[in-house]
Amino acid sequence: MPVINRIADFAQDMTGWRRHLHANPELQFDCHQTAAFVVARLREFGVDEIHKGIATSGVVAILNGKAAGPTVGLRADMDALPMDEETGLDYASTNPGKMHACGHDGHTTMLLGAARYLAETRNFAGRVAFIFQPAEEGGGGAQIMVQEGILDRFEIAEVYALHSAPGTPVGAFYTTPGPILAAVDTFHIYITGEGGHGATPHETVDPIVAAVGMANAIQTIVSRNHFAHDDLVVSITQIHTGTADNIIPEKAYINGTVRTFKSSTQDMVRKRLTEIVAGHAAAYNVEAKLDYDIGYPATINTPEKSSFAADVAKEISDNVDPDRLRDMGAEDFAYMLEERPGAYLFVGNGNTPGLHHPGYDFDDNAAPAGASFFARLVERALPAA
Repeated sequence: MPVINRIADFAQDMTGWRRHLHANPELQFDCHQTAAFVVARLREFGVDEIHKGIATSGVVAILNGKAAGPTVGLRADMDALPMDEETGLDYASTNPGKMHACGHDGHTTMLLGAARYLAETRNFAGRVAFIFQPAEEGGGGAQIMVQEGILDRFEIAEVYALHSAPGTPVGAFYTTPGPILAAVDTFHIYITGEGGHGATPHETVDPIVAAVGMANAIQTIVSRNHFAHDDLVVSITQIHTGTADNIIPEKAYINGTVRTFKSSTQDMVRKRLTEIVAGHAAAYNVEAKLDYDIGYPATINTPEKSSFAADVAKEISDNVDPDRLRDMGAEDFAYMLEERPGAYLFVGNGNTPGLHHPGYDFDDNAAPAGASFFARLVERALPAA
């Protein structure tokens, strides 16, 4: 099943947009140049309203159909990641320490492609709100846009979003009803002992052995404290301490991530982390402080909207999985789905390096499929007849 012919006609334009965005990544809420590029394209397309400066640099554009009706929201994230690119592409990042390693350049391009087609045809009854969001990669830009009232202000009745999926054939789609991505929390453990010479450990209070003990005990939360049918990931991702081979340091630091779907599981992890840190601090005679930061909630698709979106995707692709296993990644689109029915889907990126990898690149061949999905979804959700 092909992409929409008109979208295929301007696929090279989309490639140009995407590669421009890829070469000029911006972080968090500082997506002003990206937003300016988006606004310039939207003006060329002739959308009816453009609202700028939402959540600092976010944009919402409104397009009216042929008749009155409800408003469907389509969202794309615009921000990049704080990392160096290692693709060697001729359109690689020109901003050191910034890279589009999660496909947001492609997400923005797909939504622009849908906006161009829908502005030309307007074959729907109602309105489309094109939501270009900053700060998905930390910062919770979606939450800020919701708090600033975009869903009520623009009378958005339902919301949808797409994400690139490395390891899935280009142009294939998948989603699942109910929870599709996990809630994400972060923990920080600060350990303070008493430093000294490595030759006289008895004269010190060693924070390293306390950190190692805590790290080992934290691994038992998944293996021994949670019900195996409740998905849970607890990963220690950083341990920092020490400066030289003959110095026992004064301080150590542990950092990690927690991924859950149930609040009861989240509460259990937080309780066990608190107990483990306090217990090991007492056992090793160190001071220890736990900071537990609650992050994005679980991304939960509305089942009937997920099914509807999968049916739309089948009009674009012969390769659609409507009931894929949920993933332990996280996504701030969750905040929009907490307020409105809708669905989150993935579109295949082929056999490429994974997300957040310095060698990742969005496959431009996926953009027409994603743009066609957004366009067809609007036409099916808001039929002109």
